[in-house]
Amino acid sequence: MKALQYRSIGAAPEVVEIDTPEPGPGQVRLKVTAAGVCHSDEYIMSLPEGEYVYGLPLTLGHEGAGIVDKIGEGVKYIEEGQSMAVYGPWGCGLCYECSSGRENYCRNAAKFGIAPPGLGAPGSMAEYMIVDSARHLLPLGDLDPVKNVSLTDAGLTPYHGIKGSLEKLHSGATAVVIGVGGLGHVAIQILRALTSATVVALDIDEAKLNLASDVGAQYTFPSEAGAATMISDLTNGLGVDAVFDFVANQATLDLGQAMVRHQGDHVLLGAGAGTLKMGLVSGAAWDVSVRSPYWGSRTELFEVLDLARGGHINVHTEVFSLDDAPAAYEKLKNNQLLGRAVVVP
Repeated sequence: MKALQYRSIGAAPEVVEIDTPEPGPGQVRLKVTAAGVCHSDEYIMSLPEGEYVYGLPLTLGHEGAGIVDKIGEGVKYIEEGQSMAVYGPWGCGLCYECSSGRENYCRNAAKFGIAPPGLGAPGSMAEYMIVDSARHLLPLGDLDPVKNVSLTDAGLTPYHGIKGSLEKLHSGATAVVIGVGGLGHVAIQILRALTSATVVALDIDEAKLNLASDVGAQYTFPSEAGAATMISDLTNGLGVDAVFDFVANQATLDLGQAMVRHQGDHVLLGAGAGTLKMGLVSGAAWDVSVRSPYWGSRTELFEVLDLARGGHINVHTEVFSLDDAPAAYEKLKNNQLLGRAVVVP
């Protein structure tokens, strides 16, 4: 079968022919119908050899959907021909977190060497993929896999982050989304669906700010030095109740800290890293909660898919064939994508 693999450190991913995998006991094979392209993929492919821990060759793709093609021994309640979405943050299924559906915070994943598809295990950028357990499959029903595959991360990650701040997103509250990319433009729609807060979007790209307006942001501003002043004016000097940062580099961390009000939430959802100066005399707002959530729970993915069924979330997608998947990653690297790229084998 064809697969898109990252095969050597620092090289571009390439389409190769590999053996079609067979499902073992408890496993399910999917004929892939769609796979999402994510900045996380670009991040791990940018790592130097000493920091790269995901194995080579690596079949990319942690956002996946497909038709059940073959079932391993012992699998029950799933039938061939069903359209499924793949829940990506695989866990042990045995610990407290996993038992409550929060496999994204599995206590034993590192201990047992459990890795998500495309981030250690073979991913969805292939004609077929193996899902390690039937519990990691959610029925798509009549949802279009191409339009909705990205919700398995680009929907689930912002949904999980926003749910943790719902208490503060009451009527009259203001929420800021920094970075209107694959996750950010979905976050705007989730905020509008779940809350009555005023939603403000920041980005350096005019086309992405236009997309933010199209999907429901009430205000858009360039993500630049004067943005904090514009937000202060908008909130009568109070600052915002929650910042959702889908970039999380030093510039956006500083910007978010300058905008958040006392007792607000500063939620870091991007793949970047930086330093925040905290403490009583740091000049930062008091009693701010800084969180860095990871992916989301199985229960939350059900909820995200239901939002899509209700017409509350629409992912802006650009579709590529598997043969053209390297070009999708090149566009991602060069910040030339609007919304989310989806690969269709």
